[in-house]
Amino acid sequence: MIEIRFHGRGGQGTVVASKILADALAKEGNYVQAYPEFGVERRGAPVYAFIRIDSKPIYDKSKIYHPDHVVVVDPTLVEAIDVTEGLKDGGYIIINSENSPEHFKFPDRYKVFTINATEIAVKHRLGTLAAPIVNTAIAGAVVKILNLTRLESLVEAIREGVPIKPEDNVKAAIEAYERA
Repeated sequence: MIEIRFHGRGGQGTVVASKILADALAKEGNYVQAYPEFGVERRGAPVYAFIRIDSKPIYDKSKIYHPDHVVVVDPTLVEAIDVTEGLKDGGYIIINSENSPEHFKFPDRYKVFTINATEIAVKHRLGTLAAPIVNTAIAGAVVKILNLTRLESLVEAIREGVPIKPEDNVKAAIEAYERA
């Protein structure tokens, strides 16, 4: 089983990113779970989303305490909370950031990747300049970096699951996939 924890803030599309990725994985015959955890339901509040992936049915419905990988949708959370809490040795940390992976000072037991999903979202007019929606861009990068599913499955999941600007969201995911 592979477990992934997403860290973001309300309004960035963190929960939708996990759902789109889960839908893409399910299209290829995987068993998946995708679910959020959040406190105060307001824009900007910390949000967590979780995905479990397996080749057989998943019965565990608990929160993910020891993820294989972590995705950080809002880079300010790296300084605000311990995004590596429970992360397994060898785990990947994928961060939406304009900075290089070397900028982030994580222990050597983790592999760090960065993608400027914010820039990609702004380029494709997803959300606003002040509050870009980065979900499909981050999903494209995750698909490439973790090699969990095919890009075509992600594109299909976006077209089916994103009602606003689906083609612009597809373009953002493809661009992030190619840049990652």
